[in-house]
Amino acid sequence: MNTDPSTAKVMLRKVMRAELGKKHLAQRAGDSAAVCARLIEAPLWREARSVMLFMPLQDEVDIRPMVARSLRDGKTTTLPRFDVRTQRYGAAEIQDPAQDLEFGQFGVMEPQSRCPWLPLNRLDLILVPGVAFDHQCRRLGRGMGFYDRMLSDVRAISCGIAFDEQIVSAVPETPHDISVECILTPTRWIEAQAESGFSNEFTG
Repeated sequence: MNTDPSTAKVMLRKVMRAELGKKHLAQRAGDSAAVCARLIEAPLWREARSVMLFMPLQDEVDIRPMVARSLRDGKTTTLPRFDVRTQRYGAAEIQDPAQDLEFGQFGVMEPQSRCPWLPLNRLDLILVPGVAFDHQCRRLGRGMGFYDRMLSDVRAISCGIAFDEQIVSAVPETPHDISVECILTPTRWIEAQAESGFSNEFTG
């Protein structure tokens, strides 16, 4: 029996919550450190002058060290901030994570209102969290559609950030969903190859 995509998404989110719930804190920390180390060495990171990172939820890869690294590397460093007027997320620039962040609309740390907006088309790289990804770089979010709407407005390279457990055979897809261009896990990079229908996966 075929399951409609919306129902399949709900089911996959439940599976992912259970799977990620099995990871011990030490495993999360080690895997997160591995992602950060691989990202630092990647050309897409080294060449980007303006980046958007994210403040992770408890079950997401902890890329918080990359905020300090980005600032130290002299990059224009932004994080998502919710705009209550448009009901959309945008990019807001930070200079000092200790001083510039506060809890936002949905309980996630985000730049304070005094931090300036950066037009999304000025970004070179955006790091994207997700509940699950597949080898065609399709992404399953948390069901609100905020990242899909934001990704539809960016020209930057979009890179999904995930634990290996979050890579699945197929992510259910609906018309409004936006895929990422590549995915980074603790052990591999995945790049979609749209023309051939296959994906490139490498561990280097």
